[in-house]
Order: sequence, then C-alpha cells, then structure tokens
Amino acid sequence: MKPIKNTEDIFARLLKGETILPKDPEIHRLLASSYATKILLSNLNDSNNPLEIRSILGQITEGQIHESTNVFTPIYINYGKNLKIGKNVFINFNCTFLDLGGITIEDNVLIAPHVSLLSEEHPIDPRDRQSLKPARVHIKKNAWIGANATILPGVTIGENAIVAAGAVVNKDVPDNTIVGGIPAKTIKTL
Repeated sequence: MKPIKNTEDIFARLLKGETILPKDPEIHRLLASSYATKILLSNLNDSNNPLEIRSILGQITEGQIHESTNVFTPIYINYGKNLKIGKNVFINFNCTFLDLGGITIEDNVLIAPHVSLLSEEHPIDPRDRQSLKPARVHIKKNAWIGANATILPGVTIGENAIVAAGAVVNKDVPDNTIVGGIPAKTIKTL
C-alpha cells in the first residue's frame, strides 16, 4: 500500500504544528517565501516614515497594521504571513520574528530592542535535526517584553506580564507575572 501524500499547503501544515521534514516536496517554498519577504524588508528597513513602515509591514503580514502601532527599524522577519500585530503595539529596534509556526502580538504590547520571538525550532535528535518543528508564540494584551529577551516556540506570555531584559522564556508566563533569567522563572506576581 502506498503512503498517502499530504497535499495540504506547507504553510497551513506549519500553522497546525506539523513537523516539516527536509525531504518534504514543498520545502523549497519556505526558502522562496523568505527571500520574497527579504525584498520587502529591505524597503521597510530603509524607511524612516511611520506610514510607509506600517504599509510595507502590512504587505509582509498580509494584514492591516493599525495607525496606533509603531515599529522602529530595522526589524527581521523570515516569513511574515503568520505574524499578527494588534493595535497600539510598539516594537523597538533590531527585533527578530520567526513566524512560520505563528506569532500573535495582541493590543498594547511593548517590545524592547533586540527581542526574538521564535515560533520554530529543530528536533534535538541529530538524525532529525534538519526538520522544522513549529509552535505558536502568543503575546497577550499589555505585556512588556524587555530588551534582548527571547521567547521560544510554543510559549504564551500572559496579559499584563513582564519579561525581564535578557530572559529566555521556554514556558508559558501567567497573566500579571514578572519573569526573568535563563531559563525564565517567576520573579513577582503583580
């Protein structure tokens, strides 16, 4: 019996959390999409006009970026179409968003410089290391992500939560909680 070929789009499979193997027949689309995004990012990162930045970011995400949201460039995004950004969001310089697994940034979120939101990783087993393992990142309303923090795949940052500068967050952060360290641990409840 022949194995059933998965005919679902590779990007839909990533959003569903499916691990993508290096021999997947659609794997080439990931690289092609990243390079297409890089073209738009070059224009975005060369701009100092907030309207133009929001417009180009809207093209990258295939959604409208609200006029209350501000992004200080440069910013780095590997895909963009799985990145959702709410209202009154502030994203500071040199942030990196790997969004193949999906990233949601809700309203009133503050993101400091050099923050990385990573919704994809590779398996630990060296035999499978070339595979791509996605898991959604969700930053809830009023959260504040401190400078140089890294949010790893599958993590939700709760409403009103604060991630201290330099933290590496590998587990969900409850609402109204401050976390810090490597790996991030609870420092205080608000």
